[in-house]
Amino acid sequence: MNKFWIYLKTKQFRNTLLLIIGSVFALVLIMFFSLGAYTRHGTGVPVPQLKGLQVERAVQLLKDQGFDYKIDSVYVLDKTPGAVIEQDPDAGTNVKENRTIYLTVVTRLAPPVSMPDLTPYTYREAVATLANYRLKVGDTTYKSDIARDRVLEMRFAGQPLLPNTKIPQGSRIDLVLGNGAGASQVDIPELVNLALDEGKFAIRHSGLTLGTIIYQGPITDSANLVIVAQSPMKTDSVSKTANGTPVNLTVTQGKKSDAQPN
Repeated sequence: MNKFWIYLKTKQFRNTLLLIIGSVFALVLIMFFSLGAYTRHGTGVPVPQLKGLQVERAVQLLKDQGFDYKIDSVYVLDKTPGAVIEQDPDAGTNVKENRTIYLTVVTRLAPPVSMPDLTPYTYREAVATLANYRLKVGDTTYKSDIARDRVLEMRFAGQPLLPNTKIPQGSRIDLVLGNGAGASQVDIPELVNLALDEGKFAIRHSGLTLGTIIYQGPITDSANLVIVAQSPMKTDSVSKTANGTPVNLTVTQGKKSDAQPN
């Protein structure tokens, strides 16, 4: 043990210790500068500002500066189709060449949505329902009906719109509302040979109400029913009835052509 302590005090030990420390220090410096050179530490190309640009212009800028890119499409109401709304990394971030830049772009094709049935609702309720379906309220017109501001009819592009019809998200829906004045007499619609859903739609929009539905014969497909009789029925002598009158229907299985008279 005494020899070990004596050795620690020798010049040879001090030289060996300094050599080891110097070697470790040199190795650390070599590793630091080598890693910095390998990763091009402190260098890079700033990412351009891409938000708000059309996707074609954004892609061209990325190509010109040597970046790769990936595009994700989303539909955003009231945003310009084809516009970049998000980018990653953010503008001004220094990154290496060939880095992949991720873009979120507003799709040009709006996804379809099923039109909700608004006829049971008031105007205010209809506005809220349309907003939930990401649709907009278009023009509003009025016609005679007992209920003030009750939705009587939905229209899209000038045509009547049935519930569950597929339309582009963001579309404007025109509404026909009741004026509250009502009408003592309304026309009786001709419902025979119409599909049941079409008949219900016609009844609602004639100022009448749906009465009893009588099923005639075996029913195998409830989605394919045809009206074969109605009461009251339009005749040469009777064409109108009181507003709100219930209309009773008799339906049978089959297509509309099956119900045509021979």
